Amino acid sequence: MQQRPVIGISCSTLAAQEVGDHRRFALPDYYVECVLTAGGLPLVLPSIGPEHAAAYLTRLDGLVLSGGGDVDPHTFGEEPHPELGLVDRRRDDFEIELCRGVREQRMPLLAICRGVQVLNIAYGGAVIQHIPAEVESPIRHTQQAVRRSALSHSIDVVEGSHLHGMVGGTQTTVNSFHHQAAGRVGEGLEVTATAPDGVIEALEDPAHPFCVGVQWHPERRLDDPLTQALFRGVVEAARSVAHAGA
Repeated sequence: MQQRPVIGISCSTLAAQEVGDHRRFALPDYYVECVLTAGGLPLVLPSIGPEHAAAYLTRLDGLVLSGGGDVDPHTFGEEPHPELGLVDRRRDDFEIELCRGVREQRMPLLAICRGVQVLNIAYGGAVIQHIPAEVESPIRHTQQAVRRSALSHSIDVVEGSHLHGMVGGTQTTVNSFHHQAAGRVGEGLEVTATAPDGVIEALEDPAHPFCVGVQWHPERRLDDPLTQALFRGVVEAARSVAHAGA
């Protein structure tokens, strides 16, 4: 039986005031199911400090950066916007360091929602802190649907990108739950999808075997072909890297 590549998945931290007298690490099971379905072995990574990121990476074949709360604007040199939500600087620093290690090691990466923003920061980019205040004529990006699997708005996909190959065309429709987005693009990344209002919906590192970040939540649509292609992409790339290393 072919061994499953180990895919790390970052997770959120629930503040003590939300859950009692201690912090808790949390991750929706959708991410785990998507990695398992794609053929990987999921390993949830608690945010225990950036100094531990390198040790984690020695045990992984690939990485998924999950969604979650807002990113601390001090990580990209800005002051907080009035509409900034709760931030977790410990998680930010840990995931940024993971991204830098992934880039150096050329480890396969799939970054989702807040994850694509963290990816952009790790490459030296910035984040739009509140889309309604910073984007001209914005569409609704904070979806108000009962089911988070419901599709929300279209995106335009750049030909020749990894995402283009997975979509099978230059346009598709995605779900959407965010008020932040990637802003100034980090050096080495390319925009591979945008929303109708110009908001960045996907970033890729073309020099990397598989480094794809998307602003929507594919994990909420387990049976969707694009979701399966995204998770299969990172798992198969991780399998190839693990096989080459072996």
